[in-house]
Parts: sequence; C-alpha cells; structure tokens
Amino acid sequence: MVEELGGIATRKALLQHLERADVDRALARGEIVAASRGRYALPVTDEAVRQAHAMCGLLSLTSAALHHGWEVKTSPDKPHILVPTKRKVPNGHKAAAHLHRGDLHADQVSGIATSREFTLLQCLRSLPYDEALAVADSALRHGELPATLRRIAAEAREPGAPQVRRVAAEADGDAANPFESVLRAVARDVPGLNVRPQRLVVTPRSSARPDLVDVDLGVILEADSFEWHGDRAALRRDARRYNLFVVDGWIVLRFSWEDVMFDQAYLRDVLIDVVALVHRRSKVSGCSCGAA
Repeated sequence: MVEELGGIATRKALLQHLERADVDRALARGEIVAASRGRYALPVTDEAVRQAHAMCGLLSLTSAALHHGWEVKTSPDKPHILVPTKRKVPNGHKAAAHLHRGDLHADQVSGIATSREFTLLQCLRSLPYDEALAVADSALRHGELPATLRRIAAEAREPGAPQVRRVAAEADGDAANPFESVLRAVARDVPGLNVRPQRLVVTPRSSARPDLVDVDLGVILEADSFEWHGDRAALRRDARRYNLFVVDGWIVLRFSWEDVMFDQAYLRDVLIDVVALVHRRSKVSGCSCGAA
C-alpha cells in the first residue's frame, strides 16, 4: 500500500485503507519504517540513507524526493546517489546504487541529500515527464511554493530546460497522489483533453470533487481500485456517485493503478477514443434531421 501511495505515507492515509493492527504489524516486521513522526516509508528509503553515508555521497533524484517527504511515481530499486566528479567509488558501492556525478555548491546540499530546490530541478529535468510531474505535484502538496517552481523554470538551461518549464507550469498541488498525477500526465498528451485535478462538479443530483475533470468535454477520470476505497461501504458510495454523474450527462472513466503505472498505451488509446466520442456526440446533437 505504501508503494501505491507514492513510497511514503502518513499513518492517517494508511488507516484509510488498512486496519490499525495491519499497520502496526507491518511496522514490527520491518515492511515499513518510520520516516518521521506519523509518516512511514518503505525500507529501501531507510537503506538509501545508509548507502549514501557509506559512499560519502548525497541522495539525489527520487531518493532525495522521498527523503524530503515527497511521494514519487515509483520508489527506486536502488538509491540514486550523487558523488563529486573525481571521487573514486569502489565497485561494490557502484553496484548498490544508481551512481551520479556532479560538484555542488553548499546551497544545493541539505544534510544527506541534495537541497529541495536542486532536487526539484534534477527531477524535472531528468525524469520521464509523468514521474517529474508526480514529484512536482507532491512538492507543492507538501508546502513548496509555486514561486519556487517558477524560479527554477526561469533559470533552467539546456539540456532538459523545455521539460522543466513544462512541468513547472503544469504542476498542481491539488493532485491527491502520484497515481492521480501520472494519470493526468498521460491525459495532458491527448489532443483535445484538458483535465484538472479535484475540481468541484455540481450536478442536479450530486456534487463532488472527482480525481480529474474536463469541464468542457464533460469527462471525469477516476484513479480507482478497490483498495483505495477502503471498505465496501466506500465502494458503494463511489459507485452511486459515478452513476449519478453518468445520468446527468458526464462520461466517467475509471482506471486501475496497474494500468496507469504499467500500461499507458492502453490508457492513451482509451482517452483518445473518449475525445472522439464526445466530438461525434456533439455533431449528432447539433444536426437537424427532419423530413423535407
């Protein structure tokens, strides 16, 4: 569950999906570790700090993002560690990490990790677009200022500057989690589709804040799975909500975590088709079809 929540999660978030005893057992077994008061991470996050100390390096990219308390699309299989350009690294350490080299100024370092601002620059520049957007959304969600992203974008230089500027412009702290951020990233590349996270939708029968909404097309996208509902009562409540949106004229699409994370070709095809469906319906409704 912590992996699906972005590699780090509050106790409150875990208890929305798991029983209290299950969380305590996972902690006792070492399946999750305490990252800070009331926040839990995967063991790989704890191990990353030890590995960075052993290599006299710094956590970077998504490893630094997790260290700063930001959720990511996927927790790295090995820590991303940055070492000075000329430092020799034993082969055993090289195999235990994704090794990066660079020489930083003091203001680009924060303890055992790259600074928050430098971490954002690295992630926005170097990660695939969907992963970069998930990190930027999370940073905003946890208190980083939009002005910081704007400054990073303004100062970015090649290589990767165009993506830095794009992600900085599209990041949104209203996104609930990386699951939703990645779904939005795929949707942003579909022509004619313009979804925004957690926008209030009011219909004659209901009101709610779906995960992603395109108001102009009347399309709702839900990042959805049984585990995310928490229990069958929540599942029933959401099913009723979806049905009311449909009868009020909205198109509702529900996507599983596995499809969003691992089958984006399918996801993109469905989104392209729903845009085409809306346009076909618009043409039909705008047609005058009477006898001469």
